[in-house]
Amino acid sequence: MIAFLRPALVLLLAFTAITGVLYPLAVTGTAQLFFPSAANGSVLERNGTAVGSKLIGQQFSGARYFWSRLSATGPVPYNGAASSGSNYGPMHPALLEAVKGRIAQLRTADSTTTRPIPVDLVTASGSGLDPHISVAAALYQAPRIARQRGATEADLRALIDRHTDKRDFGFLGEPGVNVLELNLALDEKFPSSKGGM
Repeated sequence: MIAFLRPALVLLLAFTAITGVLYPLAVTGTAQLFFPSAANGSVLERNGTAVGSKLIGQQFSGARYFWSRLSATGPVPYNGAASSGSNYGPMHPALLEAVKGRIAQLRTADSTTTRPIPVDLVTASGSGLDPHISVAAALYQAPRIARQRGATEADLRALIDRHTDKRDFGFLGEPGVNVLELNLALDEKFPSSKGGM
């Protein structure tokens, strides 16, 4: 019996050491050496203070900021510990009510814009944490922010262009705009005396 147990225990200990200790240390060490920002959460700082991660969306409600996609996480929006979509179908009453509410909010914030509202401004992403909006969603919000900041729409279009992430490898995915990075650049280029994001 011991002759059978001994090799099994040795293999258990060896694989535990390899997969539970050595491999995680090697991966963590490699990530810290070659990709330190990503390995530490891609945290963005302003004046030496962490303001968020460029990988997780944040809620912006001020009229002078670009707004993120809706978040489906609970109990608070953009909760990294509760990443999930709503899983509502397109005809689900709760989804329809959320969309109507966001449309009303967008129309109230800027009653002069008559263009169609991009779908990503009224729906949540699959994870509920998406930090990006489409270029169309950013451009839709530009007139409101231009008025709030005393800037021109052309200035904001140029800022959006500078902060648009292109397709990966030139063909994967769609171009997107990281809302936190864009809003930080907005505060830097067009400071506003009004407080709060």
